[in-house]
Amino acid sequence: MLEFAWWWVFFILPLPFLVRLLSPKTTTSPMVALRVPALRPGEAAGEQRTASAKLPLILSSLIWILLVVAAARPQWLGEPISIPNEGREMMLAVDLSGSMKIDDMQLNGRQVNRLAMTKSVVYDFIQRRVGDRLGLILFADTAYVQAPLTYDRDTVSTLLSEAVIGLVGEQTAIGDAIGLAVKRFDQRDESNNVLILLTDGQNTAGNITPEQAKELAISKGVKVYTIGVGADKMLIQSFFGSRQINPSQELDEDMLTDIATSTGGQYFRARNAQELQAIYQQLDALEPIEGETRKMRPLTALFHLPLSLALALSTLWALVSLVVRFVRRITHSRQVIETEVSH
Repeated sequence: MLEFAWWWVFFILPLPFLVRLLSPKTTTSPMVALRVPALRPGEAAGEQRTASAKLPLILSSLIWILLVVAAARPQWLGEPISIPNEGREMMLAVDLSGSMKIDDMQLNGRQVNRLAMTKSVVYDFIQRRVGDRLGLILFADTAYVQAPLTYDRDTVSTLLSEAVIGLVGEQTAIGDAIGLAVKRFDQRDESNNVLILLTDGQNTAGNITPEQAKELAISKGVKVYTIGVGADKMLIQSFFGSRQINPSQELDEDMLTDIATSTGGQYFRARNAQELQAIYQQLDALEPIEGETRKMRPLTALFHLPLSLALALSTLWALVSLVVRFVRRITHSRQVIETEVSH
């Protein structure tokens, strides 16, 4: 059925007519009545003014009505559709520490930093989570919830793409990130409590140690999947030439593996984008949580229809006005020339 989201906007519909009604009447000067040299023979001045005033009044009234209808936000409400509420609930914790700016990753044949690669891969991961509820935690010196658990995957992707290195410091608070995720899961009655933590280093900050966070996750039944990001080999140029280093030597794989296995999860090593494909298969195998069936009614916005029509009428009015003025000027010039010739 058709409905208007802002139906109260219709109260302003008679506003122009009230202004016109209450405006003081203007008197016609006698001199104006004498200025009729451009009229065709047999045409009265009053008749011309009346005829020319009707069309603008009709057009302006119609345009105003269409604008008010568009402002009232017309929308079409469809029939209710039942949607089964079945899916996974998981939090994503992404490291924003200073080491994530190291350019040791390959993405589509070009060298990028670790955060850029993480964003690209996690974006694809988020888009695959149709029917799942996702949340986003960003951490460095501390951890904070950027997006609570939601079905809106586009919003989670946008918030992740807007994250920048150094936003919350330069260090790595892995324990705080896990503790914050556990706290969020603890507020829900039914959930499979999955945390996916992506980091490239070791715990160097925070109020909770990784060991304490691990015990907290175990007690609350939170399954943690950890992902170590960073290449094993990298060539750098120096005064003595190029040499090979390990840019991921600070990555605490033992700690990440212990957290994952102790909580029932798994540790993954992401040296490149392809190695993250393994986590897709593992998470797809998780048993989804079945909840109550949700009902939704598809809503289609229709405001663009009256707005487009009003724009089209306004454009037509402007074009007609220009043409009429142009014709009048030509006609007036021709009459002036004929008058001068006759004299």
